[in-house]
Amino acid sequence: MEDLDPSEQLLHDARNGNLLGIQKLLLSSLKEEFKLNINCIGKSKSNFGWAPLHLACYFGHQNVVEELLKVGADVNLPNNVGDTPLHKAAFTGRKEVVMLLLQYNACATVLNGTAQIPKDVTNNEEIKIMLEAAERTEERKLEEQFLEAAREGDLATLVQLLNRKKPPNINCTDLLGNTALHCAAYRGQKHCALKLLKSGASTAARNKKDQTPLDLASDAEMRQILQGSGQRVSTSGAARNVPMYQGPLWKSSRFIGWRLYWVVLQDGVLSWFPKQSDAAANVRRQGCKALTQARCTVRERDPCLFTLKCFDDSIHHFKVDPKNDPQATRKRWLDAMEDHSAYSTHYCSHEQESEDDEDHAVTLAELSESLQVRSQKLEHEVEKNKILSEALQTLATEHHELEQSVVKGSSPQSALSEDEFYDAISESDSEHSLSGFETVASHSFEEDEEEEQEKERRVRPTGGRRFPASMSREDEEVPLELQANGIGRHRTSLPAPMFSRNDFSIWSILRKCIGMELSKITMPVIFNEPLSFLQRLTEYMEHTYLIHRANSASDSIERMKCVAAFAVSAVASQWERTGKPFNPLLGETYELVREDLGFRLISEQVSHHPPVSAFYAEGLKNDFVFHGSIYPKLKFWGKSVEAEPKGIITLELPKYGEAYTWTNPTCCVHNIIVGQLWIEQYGNVEVINHKSGEKCCLSFKPCGLFGKELHKVEGYILDKSKKKLCALYGKWTECLYTLDPAAYDTHKKNDRKNAEEKKGKHGSGAEEIEEMPLPDVETVEMIPGSQLLWRIAPRPPNSTEMYSFTLFAMQLNELDKDMEGVIPKTDCRLRPDIRAMENGDIDLASEEKKRLEEKQRAARKVRSKSDEDWKTRWFNQAPNPHNGAQDWIFSGGYWDRNYSGLPDIY
Repeated sequence: MEDLDPSEQLLHDARNGNLLGIQKLLLSSLKEEFKLNINCIGKSKSNFGWAPLHLACYFGHQNVVEELLKVGADVNLPNNVGDTPLHKAAFTGRKEVVMLLLQYNACATVLNGTAQIPKDVTNNEEIKIMLEAAERTEERKLEEQFLEAAREGDLATLVQLLNRKKPPNINCTDLLGNTALHCAAYRGQKHCALKLLKSGASTAARNKKDQTPLDLASDAEMRQILQGSGQRVSTSGAARNVPMYQGPLWKSSRFIGWRLYWVVLQDGVLSWFPKQSDAAANVRRQGCKALTQARCTVRERDPCLFTLKCFDDSIHHFKVDPKNDPQATRKRWLDAMEDHSAYSTHYCSHEQESEDDEDHAVTLAELSESLQVRSQKLEHEVEKNKILSEALQTLATEHHELEQSVVKGSSPQSALSEDEFYDAISESDSEHSLSGFETVASHSFEEDEEEEQEKERRVRPTGGRRFPASMSREDEEVPLELQANGIGRHRTSLPAPMFSRNDFSIWSILRKCIGMELSKITMPVIFNEPLSFLQRLTEYMEHTYLIHRANSASDSIERMKCVAAFAVSAVASQWERTGKPFNPLLGETYELVREDLGFRLISEQVSHHPPVSAFYAEGLKNDFVFHGSIYPKLKFWGKSVEAEPKGIITLELPKYGEAYTWTNPTCCVHNIIVGQLWIEQYGNVEVINHKSGEKCCLSFKPCGLFGKELHKVEGYILDKSKKKLCALYGKWTECLYTLDPAAYDTHKKNDRKNAEEKKGKHGSGAEEIEEMPLPDVETVEMIPGSQLLWRIAPRPPNSTEMYSFTLFAMQLNELDKDMEGVIPKTDCRLRPDIRAMENGDIDLASEEKKRLEEKQRAARKVRSKSDEDWKTRWFNQAPNPHNGAQDWIFSGGYWDRNYSGLPDIY
């Protein structure tokens, strides 16, 4: 270690708890033998971005922490991802270290890079209580500084406090019940009063003697300031302006949960920002809503909560701070909402006339001139749009040709990259991901252009493996009386083959929709496949045998292997499936009962904007529960469309009292403008066993320049201490193997070494890389000693004519007369547009699709004009019982077959 410079030596000693070494370094520094920065930042792999205090806190070296604090280490110094030493000590449960940091004035409210304060990263209840107490103490200190600044007229301090990431409550009070505005009013601090009013301070707040700031005004000028800001818009909407109101509010998001925002009401528009300084600069706006015809409702049992329903039927939930007279604070917000709603409704209404139309009257000539100018601007924009779209298509074509020339003329690079997945010291730096189930063409726009000229398939060798019932016994007779929904024998083909898409182009649609939100683009029915998204997500259950195999395994690691294979197999059916499922209608449902596979499933479209689908499946022997909710987020990258899934997937095994949660990778469709369409899955998937703490961390590899990583999946199963227990590798289009982690790491190193030697030997050889390997050609090299966990079954011979469906997918929409009397009228098997497309009537499918969409819009307008809110039937929004994330939980009752009161959506 003598070769290390003093800073690196200090970091090393702090990490390893070497107090004597640190004291020796500090003594040498005092003697000026060398210069030592006590807050130096690490640059090596083991301490990158961390200061010595971070390392000592993370590893729990209390004596080292105390020594560093004594010599002036920055107790609130953030690391490269925003974590302070208090974050690190809280995350690793170091109670004594947390107490020591708080004694040295560590801030308990600092947000890290994932918007978490120290309390949010710990699972230790004692530490949470300590940090909450520290938060309250800090908040009270800030409030006292805030009130003192208002009394003394210290405008600089007042502005500094208001611009903090987490500012003090602007309406906080002192012992007499006076707010900062009260204090500024009776002390005559006019500049402070103006700043407070501009920042949303309430002029209606009353102290313990029932006095408002106006009652305490020191002089006539102060009264004029307060009266001018206190004017409220009349409920008739006749007022010419309405005062701005702003402050901190908690806002609920469907998947992120409650998050603190700085909310601004201005000119009838509600906006929310991450912090107050963003609102002041009008940057980083997170969302906004016009308050035309908006209504607020409250729940008496919760004094903090109120709900805003807007004119477009969207609903937003807000909460005020529960620590500072929540009922009074909520009342002020409700009054402000009412004022701004009346203002916006008045000036947006076409049925009311302005009180002074004469002042704003314009001549017909002026109107004609204005119309002409706008028409010219519109023509100019249309022409510019046309030029840009043509340029984009040309650029995409040239880029595609360039890629082909590079691939054919260049040598391949190393097949495997050395990825470090799970460094222990970086574990707390990442927030729990809230992504989820996926499917490329989900509820909104997706891809599909020309279906390629299908190639003759070669049947994959299956070796000696017995396929599960879902793959190898499709023609076996199942007794009719066992089938709850009437299917006795499953079909092996659709009624009609798919239509050719060779004469249609996605780009011809997209170029007309530049600037539109992807979820609002209506695609022609030719780009669809005859399934609803609810049916598409049911394809997760095709490999249910992996769950049954997990149930029969006595070892938790073996169960984790099966669950991980199940998570990977879920995306396998998407290979070559470039068709877009039909968007589910609000209230649409789908059920599937498969005694041969041992499960039954119910799903429901629980939200339309944003589109959210919820599902719940259970084993027929009560041996498992599988549920989740899906919200895909779409991004258009010019040549590709990316679908990032949102939502949590949960699998419960009651036999072992275990619950597994995970998210799914991002899906991307390439070459939507030119070239052959192809699908890629990439991103990290973390399967967590919440009982044992074991994790399976999988990496779905992106394709890369030469396609060597195409479709690859690799990862490790880790125990609580992040020790690798076994490795997994394969391709999501083919198979998944498991292997001893040491053997796998050795193979990777040798593979990389061989690739480098080959590259050096052949130079720029002309080995051609196949752009997209066929799924039925074995391309995964089996490492000696590996165990097969899962292999995809070959698709039926007629798959290319049937939208590239698997056999399981072909059976999802089958319907017979016996089933019609069992399923509810909202089941998507009864959707006329999907049924027409399945039967080959593309014109009827298009007409019915348009009719259903118009019917859904009409129903939404009717609801927006009434007090009626949409209520889901089979699912309720609630926290996930295992990780606390917002989820949709099955409320039960579906299988009682009581379907009265269901909406008429078809």
